[in-house]
Amino acid sequence: MKIYFLAIPIIIGMLIGIGLVSNLEQDSGNSSVLTKENLIEGSIIMGSPNAKITIVEFGDYQCTFCYKFHDETMKKITDEYIKTNNVNFVYKDFPLNGEQSILASEAAYCAEKQNKFWEYHNTLYNNWGGENTGWITENVLLGFARDLEMNLDDFSQCLGNSEFRQKVLDNERFGREIGINATPSFLIFNDNEIYRIIGAQPFEKFEQAFQKLGNS
Repeated sequence: MKIYFLAIPIIIGMLIGIGLVSNLEQDSGNSSVLTKENLIEGSIIMGSPNAKITIVEFGDYQCTFCYKFHDETMKKITDEYIKTNNVNFVYKDFPLNGEQSILASEAAYCAEKQNKFWEYHNTLYNNWGGENTGWITENVLLGFARDLEMNLDDFSQCLGNSEFRQKVLDNERFGREIGINATPSFLIFNDNEIYRIIGAQPFEKFEQAFQKLGNS
């Protein structure tokens, strides 16, 4: 898998909705939709909404490299940057592995209805069972909800009605429009610059971006 790290200087205003970049190198998507507002719209933010730096991950709950990032890198980012209110984090669905990945993302949003999105999100990665191995089923997802002491009737109804399927598909469509074509892909930005990281890069690569953005 080709992995690269890009820094793209950008000129934006303080108003939400001003484009983060006018053009992204190696992007084939429509960069006119790559705005701060679009990147965070409809998402649950981990960390302080007032943090200077935001990470947006486009991920798939079955993706091997997404699991690797969660297991090896995300914990360090959380402890050293998110918990200290310097960085916040947003997750966008990009279900490359098909229907089971879509179902897992739907389940996370059903959990959000009970204010347990991040707990469920972490549970999915903590119980990762590979790509397209059949580990994601409605019964398994219901079991995760039970472990988190959620209202199972409400959760089951939400999942059974595909209440958030369109939201998941819209996130994937948006990702493709801004040139996302691999998971995990990260956009890391402040009000002046944006960095793109692709793949399960080490903590030091993210820290390098944070340091540059913190000084810009």
